[in-house]
Order: sequence, then C-alpha cells, then structure tokens
Amino acid sequence: MKKICLFVDPSLAGERIDKYLALELADYSRSFLQKQLKEGNVTVGDQPVKSSYQLSEDEEICVFIPDSREPDILPEDIPLSVLYEDEHLLVVDKSKGMVVHPSAGHYSGTLVNALLYHCRGNLSGINGVLRPGIVHRIDKDTTGALLVCKTDLAHRDLAQQLKDHSITRRYCAIVHGNLTEDEGVVEGPIGRHPTERKKMAVNQKNGKPAVTHYKVLERFGNYTYVECRLETGRTHQIRVHMSSIGHPLLGDMVYGPKKCPVPGLEGQTLHAMILGFIHPATKEYLEFSAPLPEYFEKLLIKFR
Repeated sequence: MKKICLFVDPSLAGERIDKYLALELADYSRSFLQKQLKEGNVTVGDQPVKSSYQLSEDEEICVFIPDSREPDILPEDIPLSVLYEDEHLLVVDKSKGMVVHPSAGHYSGTLVNALLYHCRGNLSGINGVLRPGIVHRIDKDTTGALLVCKTDLAHRDLAQQLKDHSITRRYCAIVHGNLTEDEGVVEGPIGRHPTERKKMAVNQKNGKPAVTHYKVLERFGNYTYVECRLETGRTHQIRVHMSSIGHPLLGDMVYGPKKCPVPGLEGQTLHAMILGFIHPATKEYLEFSAPLPEYFEKLLIKFR
C-alpha cells in the first residue's frame, strides 16, 4: 500500500477534505478519492476522517492508496493507418475518437490495443504495460501523426529528442474568431487548472514553460484556419494557448463555448499534420505528413 502525506497550506484552511484531495491529487479520480475516504484510508492525525471534514492550517493528511494490479491489455484487430514502419518504429495516422492508451476503466479499443495486434507485441516496454511503445500522445479527438517505438533503444533516443524540443510538430486547426495578425507566438506556462482538475490552464505559479507559434492559413470571418507549431509539448497546449488569446478551437467544449456551433462535430478541430525527427538508428532526418481527415476537409469547404 502506497502512503501519500500532505500538509495543509494556510490558504486552504476551512476547505472540505474531499475538495482538497481532488485538487492536490489530480492524478486520481474524484470517485476513487471518495472511495478511500469511505473506506477509512484517509487520516488526519492518525484518525480516519469523512469527506465533509474541514481542514485546519498545517494539519498532516495521510492517504493510503491500495496496491492495484494492472490488467492484461489484449491485442485487438483494429484497423490502423500506417504512414511509415521499420524494425525500430512506426508512424501512425490516428483517427478521431480513438484513445491512445488504456487507463482506469478503459482497457480496450485504444491505439495500444491496435498496436499490440499490428506489431505482434514488439513494442518498447519503457512506459509499462499500459503504454507500450508510446513516446508521446495526442488527445482522443485530435487526429494525425503519432510516433510509436518498437525498441527501448528507439524509445530512449526519441524521448530525448522530445525533451530537447528538436522534433518537428506542426498542427492544423480551425479556431473561433478572426485572427488579425498573420502570425504570432503564444508564450505562457501551462499547468493544472487551479479549480477544475481535469483542465489545464496558463498557470504562472505552477505551470511549465510552453511556447506555441501560429500562422494564419485562411480566414472565414467567424473562424480562422491556422497552422500551429509546437516548441514545447505540454498537455492540451494548443487548445489552452489559443483559448488564452480569445480564439479557442472549434468544437472544443472544454476550453471554448459549451455548445458547438457546428451540429454533429465531436471534439476539437485539431490535426497533427507534420511530424519530423532524426531516426534513432540511421540518424537520417525523416518527415511525415498526415492528410487532413474527411470531416476537416468538409468543414473547410463549408466555410469557404
């Protein structure tokens, strides 16, 4: 059993413990944390407390996390669009609505399930059984080019390239509003949203440095078609940055309008178009382009 100890900041005195834990332990779901409270796995001063317990300044909270057994992730014959493949790695064109890797309560139908079938289990093991081969991610409703590693050697090399920000990543997006500048740079550290745990935000206090370059490709009046180039790769980076300058992505109901103006559109209009990197074995620079998905093309035709 894992033990996590927290000390209450004076600014959070008087807060309910369930809300405090949801904020401080954002990697765990609210329902999971509520379950630990009910089962007596959360203590203050060595005494179990209920979810309604109100915190006092400098109290020590201990959360006991039960050991979990990771489930077997099974290969599944799910069609994959492969842009490139060799014995070291592959580049896939991820479809809209596909989750990249399994997570709690979501163990099938993911890209990893499809990769285990396609690669016959020959994937790097560095990221564990839930994320074999996965060196970087794109969101469920984001489409396009994604790099997958078959060997640990390739994984370590490409992970270092990502850390060094030397991998080329260019995205296409449709954003709300009319961007007046033809190009620009959005700089702002990105971290967990201070009150909404499932969201990220430009967070000056706890964020990590993030830089997004954008260029206007076409204007439609109410919307703008843009290319975004990532200098860093933070969670939801393009979505957070474009929203922070008043131009959220079309269809993004997390960082944009709660109601999508285009009927039937599910999730943000964002596509990982270009992916370039140094091949870990040959040391040759490779660059791949994923064609715009059909739904994206139809939106461009509709707006023109």
